[in-house]
Amino acid sequence: MTEETDTKKELALHGGKPVRSQLLPYGRQFITDEDINAVCEVLRSNWLTTGPKIDEFESLFAQAVGSKYAVAVSSGTAALHLALIAGDIGPGDEVITSPITFVATANCICYQGATPVFVDVEPDTLNIDPAKIEEAITPRTRAIIAVDYAGHPCDLEPIMALCKKHSLLLIQDSAHALGAHYQGKPVGSLADVTAFSLHPVKHITTGEGGMATTNNEELAQRLKRFRNHGLTSDHRQRQKSGAWHYDMEELGYNYRLTELNGTLGISQLEKLPKLVARRQEIVAQYESAFSKITEIDLPICRTDCNSSWHLYVPQLNLDQLTADRDLIFQAMRAENIGANVHYAPVPWFSYYQKRGYQKGNWPVAETAFQRILSLPLWPGMNTDDVQDVARALEKVISAFKK
Repeated sequence: MTEETDTKKELALHGGKPVRSQLLPYGRQFITDEDINAVCEVLRSNWLTTGPKIDEFESLFAQAVGSKYAVAVSSGTAALHLALIAGDIGPGDEVITSPITFVATANCICYQGATPVFVDVEPDTLNIDPAKIEEAITPRTRAIIAVDYAGHPCDLEPIMALCKKHSLLLIQDSAHALGAHYQGKPVGSLADVTAFSLHPVKHITTGEGGMATTNNEELAQRLKRFRNHGLTSDHRQRQKSGAWHYDMEELGYNYRLTELNGTLGISQLEKLPKLVARRQEIVAQYESAFSKITEIDLPICRTDCNSSWHLYVPQLNLDQLTADRDLIFQAMRAENIGANVHYAPVPWFSYYQKRGYQKGNWPVAETAFQRILSLPLWPGMNTDDVQDVARALEKVISAFKK
């Protein structure tokens, strides 16, 4: 039976045979024997936390993204939170960010008693729209968190100009964008602080973990203190100096990363260029497979950017379909394709609705939310996996064409 005929078979959602026998997840870690051996070696060492591997990981990471300093932490959320703490963001302050992001971006603003101000996004990249930021700036605005959605860098040049004009801290939420470039420069080297996630579905993983990068020495030192309870030194530093005494200058958190996590990160970081390249290869295959499906708009990469493609998110042209996004999602899942949705607008969640945010204030983001569908994208996918996704999407779209 030809693939063309196969795509016209009855949907699995309606009792037909699914394209795959087992679920293909939308994202997954890519772990090698080298990674496993590196972690096992640390388990036999004298240090399981606050040891030499964290220093090594930070140094290598800073080199990889072109920053002067890198501070390893327990999650991408911790990196964002520490960036706000280090920037003295607190009660009464406002921080501008995007409504299309994981909730952690806005939650960290709330942790500090500050107020998230959501600014609508650009329709093609779904990144915050620089043209709409200035009208949202008030005397209480202290920072902007620019989110690199799906791995595509924000349009940073006008955002940096606004930050300079209004004396604002620029935090780049690059949880999706390790390995990406903006105007030829690596993400991680441009903002006042850049926050990365090292969760298993990201470009490299430490299990759970994150990294904050900066070119500002004072910010780097504050980030390091705040990740360790606000203390002036850690255990390894005191052991090296032969002293026990330490001070707590400011109230901090336990956001440390263990040696196990850091060692896995070192091993993974060596593979970063290949892992990003593999994601880009899969995207190229998707673009070829989907080029004739007019019922979807494919994600783009602007000419002055190099996306690292954490997510692949086409937008459905619902006026050409008899189904909404949720039904398309269910149909893809029934075909054993792990489609997902990234993300519902943050101000739509109950917590933010209770804080007074009202639907309808971000028309581009809210319209896009009804159309977006994340398709599987991770380096361990093979050609058959990519073809299965393409066959399933064509099958589902064909079934719901007007």
